[in-house]
Amino acid sequence: MDAASSILGASRRVVRELERLALHAPVDYVYNPLSYAGDGFREYVTRFASTQKRALFLGMNPGPWGMAQTGVPFGEISFVRDWMGIDAEVRSPPRTHPRIPVLGFAATRSEVSGRRFWGLMNDRFGSARAFFRKNFVANYCPLMFLDSRGGNVTPDKLSKTDREALFEICDRFLGETFRALEPQWIVGIGRFAENRVLDAAARFGWKTVRTGGIPHPSPANPGANLDWAGNTARRLELLGIWEKDRALRPPRKP
Repeated sequence: MDAASSILGASRRVVRELERLALHAPVDYVYNPLSYAGDGFREYVTRFASTQKRALFLGMNPGPWGMAQTGVPFGEISFVRDWMGIDAEVRSPPRTHPRIPVLGFAATRSEVSGRRFWGLMNDRFGSARAFFRKNFVANYCPLMFLDSRGGNVTPDKLSKTDREALFEICDRFLGETFRALEPQWIVGIGRFAENRVLDAAARFGWKTVRTGGIPHPSPANPGANLDWAGNTARRLELLGIWEKDRALRPPRKP
């Protein structure tokens, strides 16, 4: 079984497990793009996760105008459709908040995090094929959570009981992804993801993998609003994941 088949098999089990979770306040809405946007996710994995990787980049969970619309991590629509060549059917979740509809690839809102992240990878590698030859991007948690007003609830803001149940499932999914791809590096995108990587590495005894972190590209992270691309490239060079002295084009405006 190749890496992509292993990840897709694990994702089907994860979907069933996540659907059984009963979450409490402040969560009022739960979006599971592995289910309703599963076509896009499956195409993403099939295209780009078929081989072992040098680096696995790990995000936190889907954003409302990225993966929640496309099924692809940091799934800014223009990059998913035009750079990766993915344009899949997206159904509607069973229950959506009026402020955060799921329009799939017809959505017109842009997700800054995805635009910044994939913009950097495009500037560095030039094509999706070149980037994914040795890299892959996943999210630690496949679910997006909203409160009653439609506000984003990040996994660290769940109740203690809900966090423990969710993290147990997500740790196992990360472990299966790690075994499938056998990366030399796992890079957490943001402090939350970096901490989850460190916990999983200790829990599962990953002695050969190296871990690190880069700033999250969200505009909610104040440090990301001043040359996130340049700072992140330098961080990856310092870690030894990227070669030094590779010129980047000027950073794009958010």
